[in-house]
Amino acid sequence: MTNFFDRASELEQRQRDEALARQAAKQHAGGSLSHCEDCGEVIPDKRRQAVPGCRRCIHCQQRHEQGRA
Repeated sequence: MTNFFDRASELEQRQRDEALARQAAKQHAGGSLSHCEDCGEVIPDKRRQAVPGCRRCIHCQQRHEQGRA
């Protein structure tokens, strides 16, 4: 029975790693937007330089990550 749980854990970890890799590739695939895709406000240059590929202002990104967007 332990073998079953070990394999399930390995599968879960592999799926998590693949999902994170896909997200990272998607973020770096294009340049940062100049305006937030959610609210339309200007994304400051410092944020666009610090987070390559960003598509939201910091406030909308926080809401998105908390599942409120």
